[in-house]
Amino acid sequence: MKALTFSRFGGPDVLEYIEVPDPRPAPGQALLRLQAIGLNFADVYRRQGRYHLRGAPPYIAGYEGAGVIVEAPPGSGFAAGDRVGFADAPFANAELVAVDVERLIRLPDAITAETAAALLLQGLTAQFLASDSHALQAGERALVHAAAGGVGGLLMQLGRARGASMLGLVSSEAKAQGLREQGFEVLLQAPAAGADLDVVYDSTGTTVLDSLQQLRSGGTVVFYGMAGGPPPAVDPRILMDGSKRLVGGDLWNVLSSAEQRQRRADELFALVAAGALRVPIAARFTLAEGARAHALLEARGTVGKLLLLP
Repeated sequence: MKALTFSRFGGPDVLEYIEVPDPRPAPGQALLRLQAIGLNFADVYRRQGRYHLRGAPPYIAGYEGAGVIVEAPPGSGFAAGDRVGFADAPFANAELVAVDVERLIRLPDAITAETAAALLLQGLTAQFLASDSHALQAGERALVHAAAGGVGGLLMQLGRARGASMLGLVSSEAKAQGLREQGFEVLLQAPAAGADLDVVYDSTGTTVLDSLQQLRSGGTVVFYGMAGGPPPAVDPRILMDGSKRLVGGDLWNVLSSAEQRQRRADELFALVAAGALRVPIAARFTLAEGARAHALLEARGTVGKLLLLP
């Protein structure tokens, strides 16, 4: 099979589209022929040598995709021809991939492989933030950092579907425009202290203390990323004095079973099918054009998901 690989760390130029051996499914794994692959910043970090990797050179990155089962273990409940997706299986930047059956998510007819590959990882993350880290309620005012990004844009929509008033913080006017077209209020600068927000979803990291100051008494900061760098130390007295909460969380703590994965994914699929959740796709590249896709993602100029198509 063909795969997008790298044997040394560096920029997009280290990526090579080469022939590699077909994967051999281990017990409990299904073999998939991929139709669409989601490109994420974690893939960039792996290529740069800043993130964990599976296997040995030539490395195959990629953890998110969708396609059709070629073969499945007997008794697994899956069969050849089934349409499935996944959000956390390694070696996805290839024509074929072996995936643990418990990580597979069945796709309904209304959800294409491209939509699944663009939605699953970031959509499940946004859903977790909106329902588990802080259960958004109708009438609440929430600020979302990096609101034009993959997780941020979906989180804005999920919050609105719950009846919350969603404010988006973005880094440029170009990114703001798309959110305004969807009817959202957008800020190019963070609000000042005392903004009386119910919740701030902070993926910047370095701004956690500012986010705490923007809350009402009893409000919550959800810390879920470090795009700007590691967060500062937080004096617990800040939380005590304002009856405020600082929470974090990791999606993988709740995706603890195949049933959880499917249930949560089905909720997202239903919102997409009903038109309540839009899944933007910024661009599509063939797998052979992976270096171009990586360069575009690193430039941080896109709004929506970048897909690789085998």
